[in-house]
Amino acid sequence: MTDAQATHDKAPHIDVRTLPPAERHSQIFGTLKGLQPGGTLFITSDHEPRPLHYQLETNFPGKFNWEYLEQGPEVWRVEITRLDSGCDCCCGSN
Repeated sequence: MTDAQATHDKAPHIDVRTLPPAERHSQIFGTLKGLQPGGTLFITSDHEPRPLHYQLETNFPGKFNWEYLEQGPEVWRVEITRLDSGCDCCCGSN
């Protein structure tokens, strides 16, 4: 097993298809908040996660990288990586 495979296997994964809609974003953002810089979260969804991407970019600009691993039409898979350890509040501090 390569280092990249080992890291992928240890990274959290949320399959939102198994969660009630009202719990999806809170669980995702709770997991993202706990990531260390360079940490990754994998998400699997049965719909285009564009609203989540928009919310992430709006609330945490420049803090995360978003990469589609699969783009439908039945399954979307996304890799979200935390880029830095800056402040998560709205004060504008890094």
